[in-house]
Amino acid sequence: MNKTDSIARRILGWKLNRWDRWYDFEKAAFIHESEFQPEQNLDHAMLIVNKLKGLGYTFKTNGETDASFNNVHATGKTLSQAITNAAYTIIENNVEDRSTIWAQLC
Repeated sequence: MNKTDSIARRILGWKLNRWDRWYDFEKAAFIHESEFQPEQNLDHAMLIVNKLKGLGYTFKTNGETDASFNNVHATGKTLSQAITNAAYTIIENNVEDRSTIWAQLC
């Protein structure tokens, strides 16, 4: 699973429908992998921010290259890349603690 796929499935709750697309049950829509590129598209990255805010995370940024969710901080060449990196760090940090974060995210 790559970074984008991990975020789509574990944070946004999209289910893998086929090797190149997910299914969003909330919107009853298929999302092709080319339609979700959070590292390159700030609007896509903001979907992650909004989902994590809904789960109780506080988002902070310097507006250009840094993003933080609570105590998880990441940087990137762009803000969208920093958001994606921070979200992926949340996933990586919570691999062992499935009882709390995964109950909220999935």
